[in-house]
Amino acid sequence: MEDRYIATVDLGTSKIALSVARVTGDNAEILYYREKPSDGVRYGCIYNPTRASVPLKEAVHEAEEELGIKITQLVIGVPRYGVTQEIASASLDRSDAESCITQEEIDCIKDMALDSYPLNDPEKQEIYGASAQSFSTDDSIGCTETDVVGMPSAVLQGNFKIFIGVKKASRNIDIMLNKADVAPARKYFLPSLTAEAVLSDEEKENGVALVEMGAGVTSVTIYQGGILRYYYAIPFGGRSVTNDIKLECGFTEKLAENIKLGFGACMPDKLLTMGDKILQIIDEENGSDQQLPVKYLSEIITARIKEIVEAILFQIQESGYADRLRNGVVLTGGCANLAGCANFIKELSGYNVRIGFPRAKRFTFSGCPGIGETGAVSTVGMLLYARQDSHLNCIEEVPVRSIAGQVVPENKENAAKETSATPENEVAGSVFDQSVWEVRKKERPKKNDKPAKDSIFLKWTKKISQVTVKPMEELVGGLYDKMEEN
Repeated sequence: MEDRYIATVDLGTSKIALSVARVTGDNAEILYYREKPSDGVRYGCIYNPTRASVPLKEAVHEAEEELGIKITQLVIGVPRYGVTQEIASASLDRSDAESCITQEEIDCIKDMALDSYPLNDPEKQEIYGASAQSFSTDDSIGCTETDVVGMPSAVLQGNFKIFIGVKKASRNIDIMLNKADVAPARKYFLPSLTAEAVLSDEEKENGVALVEMGAGVTSVTIYQGGILRYYYAIPFGGRSVTNDIKLECGFTEKLAENIKLGFGACMPDKLLTMGDKILQIIDEENGSDQQLPVKYLSEIITARIKEIVEAILFQIQESGYADRLRNGVVLTGGCANLAGCANFIKELSGYNVRIGFPRAKRFTFSGCPGIGETGAVSTVGMLLYARQDSHLNCIEEVPVRSIAGQVVPENKENAAKETSATPENEVAGSVFDQSVWEVRKKERPKKNDKPAKDSIFLKWTKKISQVTVKPMEELVGGLYDKMEEN
């Protein structure tokens, strides 16, 4: 069976993530995954295609150089924000009432519903995606898609929830890709794909709210009865938290982001001993310094996260499924790992909350740091869905061999040596759990691991991009050692 290659790009407000996977039959092996800062993107929508194309073109070139391939097209998602949802329906009179309904007829009636739906302004709107809600036959109503296939009937009627977005936002994607010298292979409505990468069938059946917190947009996708029932997105996310720190403390955006990643946490009352610590930021250029209590930093972060969570909980109530979410909330996206965020949502909502990582269900990866993190769920979702299209191949030159999971052309022996993984660095197969059911508790520090000082010093210069703050869990083990586990 001939291999195919799928290349995807997840274009977010703060980062661009490019991935390449090799597909053999129903198996997908992720060969490449890299992230880099994005540009020209606001709230997940491209407002400046020229600027947005620059980092994308660089990312594509780097992938081509490392893998020895030529990427000609990319799978990409349409914007999450600014999407409205409506109900569309269609009916089909079948010529043979004794024959059984087929999947092809389901797809046909779906296309009929989408094609016949009257958009308010076709020049400015387009349909991003659709989700089948229910089907009816001669003697059955409210059937699911799975149930209706195989039933005999003279009439088939279907109801669909359609998601309508801004046509200009979709056109800007085409302009950006054209400037980056690649073509659009497929455009997908990402919330449903993200759910496939994160949620289990049981969660979607019993009722769950998938909350994806990105840099510029936070979205909520509700599943019940195995069907996508509701979707909404708000224009706030991790970057809003960073901006609050930046404005409140007078920092640069890069320094504010690093401090958030290294020392940021929700629920200041649960910081325990860490709440007494003070960050001392020293500017070596002019000799000035500034002190920032960790507890005050947590108060800044908590105030913004509370606004975001309250907006999401309001939308859950608006959906009409608030009391039918038996599996609670699954939190994912780049901001899902903010210390205490999942517990804060549980405290505000009363739902059980777990952090959603990509489920290593039918794919493998090797040498791709970050692909198993919450920020990569959209990438994994696109790969898993796109591989079902047997006609999709995103590259021009097929690599001839693979070394340690990395594709290398025959004439690049030096590159092969560089990409050969040592046993301790090689990762293969399913290296993370398919489902993470509880918010992970921070390890308790040893008694001899007490900080030597009450102040933590950070030095920063004009080259702030070189500043790296160690993750909070590496510095303080007992940040939430008394917090109730989910």
